[in-house]
Amino acid sequence: MTSSLGIPRFIIITVPALGVVSLLLLSLGISPLTIAITLARGSVLSWLKFNHVLSVWIPLLLCSCGLLFTFRAGLWNIGIEGQVVCGAIGATLVLRLGNTYLPAAMLLSLSFLSAFLAGGVWGALAGFLKNRGGVNEIFGGLGLNFVAQGAILWFILGPWKREGMASMSGTDLFARELWMWVPRGWRTAPAALILTVTVFLFTAFILSATRFGLKIKAVGLNPKASRLFGINPDLTGFTAMIIGGGLAGLAGAVQVSCVYHRLIPSISSGYGYLALLIVMLANYKVTLTPIICLLFACLTAGSIQLPITLQIDSSLSGVIQGTLVLSGLLAHGLQQRRLLRKGS
Repeated sequence: MTSSLGIPRFIIITVPALGVVSLLLLSLGISPLTIAITLARGSVLSWLKFNHVLSVWIPLLLCSCGLLFTFRAGLWNIGIEGQVVCGAIGATLVLRLGNTYLPAAMLLSLSFLSAFLAGGVWGALAGFLKNRGGVNEIFGGLGLNFVAQGAILWFILGPWKREGMASMSGTDLFARELWMWVPRGWRTAPAALILTVTVFLFTAFILSATRFGLKIKAVGLNPKASRLFGINPDLTGFTAMIIGGGLAGLAGAVQVSCVYHRLIPSISSGYGYLALLIVMLANYKVTLTPIICLLFACLTAGSIQLPITLQIDSSLSGVIQGTLVLSGLLAHGLQQRRLLRKGS
């Protein structure tokens, strides 16, 4: 399916999914229009609320950009959650040097570099386990997720515990000058927004206009055939895992320096797993990814209004997201079946 048909395909996926959710709501005596208006009020109908949407959109898009590299290479990078966590740990490691002679701006810059390297190393571990240990990246990634979660708890309850006592609420807040600058009336740092847009443009350029992007695509389509063109599928996939992990690590840096201003156990907020669903729903297409990220960010941010306004649990947004993904998988399966029939 060509990129020009990407948007119609998205509509084909979205309309049935929303129809199913609407029928479910009507069966429960709930108006779908009321739900839609409530979600809109909680996400896009005021600047402050839209800023909340952007604070979700930024880490979601960073994780999704990382996954575009690995999915294009035919790798299911389930370990992206651990890569976000490791990025947050890497950023915190630098930001805790706040009492040094280094200026705050340099520390913030170094924290993002440290986050990229930490996430990249975690992605490289999953790639190494696959190439040298024969461990499928799904199982290797899941195992590394548990290790990363254990590591963050050890840091929070151990060497980085709050002054006087350990607490599951996280570490002490960073010094104020180490918070990313947020203008009055905003909830999102402009620097984080610029970084995310830059990463997206970088991803789009690499995947669509460079030799390395063609190598990734070739490996993802047919690893054995790619060898005939002098491409090393193991090395290409390993590099894609490093880049994907590094970009996920940047999401962790944004979480600690812009959102929470400290390290907490749930620092990833599940954005890594959610990004997996987004990239699958986008059918691994770069141009659709930020749009679907924005849709999911609106659902996530707007769902806060559901229990407040309608006394409906906010998990309804998860039902909508899950239905969209199931619809996307169904469309993808039907497409593959049609291609097989044409091939036969």
